[in-house]
Amino acid sequence: HLERSIELVVAVLAILEAGGAYVPLDPAFPAERLAFMLEDAQAAVVVTERALVGRLATGAATVVVLDDAGPAIASAEASPRQGAGAADLAYVLYTSGSTGQPKGVEIPHRALTNFLCAMQREPGCTARDVVLAVTTLSFDIAGLELYLPLITGGHVVLASRETAMDGRALAAELARVRPTILQATPATWRLLIEAGWAGTPGLTALCGGEALPPDLAEALLPRVDALWNLYGPTETTIWSSVARITGAADITIGRPIANTTFYVVDAALQPVPVGVP
Repeated sequence: HLERSIELVVAVLAILEAGGAYVPLDPAFPAERLAFMLEDAQAAVVVTERALVGRLATGAATVVVLDDAGPAIASAEASPRQGAGAADLAYVLYTSGSTGQPKGVEIPHRALTNFLCAMQREPGCTARDVVLAVTTLSFDIAGLELYLPLITGGHVVLASRETAMDGRALAAELARVRPTILQATPATWRLLIEAGWAGTPGLTALCGGEALPPDLAEALLPRVDALWNLYGPTETTIWSSVARITGAADITIGRPIANTTFYVVDAALQPVPVGVP
């Protein structure tokens, strides 16, 4: 339960290293949703900051305040295992609940590691890259923005919540940071373009979360060095396929990433022949 900050990154890395799993509790979410998530996840520890203490009904969970003096994690009642294995949970993310009660999606270390290693290869990330992170941790695609540059020796810059939601402010941040990678939904890319953003030299644009419309691709292509369309549900760990887009007339979701298989089926979930939608 933290705002976007260096402490947030330190906290999630510490939880993963210790063998625990984290559940993002976005301070911007309604209190009722946060209470449901906390109860449903049966969290033993709530990691928060002084400014947010009291906004969350934590029940029996141990509260760890990161800006307190001293080794707060060591005083928590729940003792995490030393290190995590491939099958251990890395995080639990709750769906929007648009079709009913939100459900917690459990993602193990194995799946997250496979995803990150696949993204290192395509679209690609190196130690020279700078990633501007604009996504709340409660949206699974934030995993790419935080972990991909860190595992490759790259650089991550956290944009504030306010900056990420303001087209002009985000365009100014792009001009200041000059990132080489920016991942965003079509809505955020449109926000930038409508704010007068003319483009960023050397930028690889990653677009996902919703379908990439041809008119948006046409607007983005001259503003960036490379445009990639990404697709995948939370349940299969962030992105499941990638496609380099070179023209607005030929947009696909691409091919599956490493260790991922796609099946094209009909309404009865039976495989269809090649060429049949």
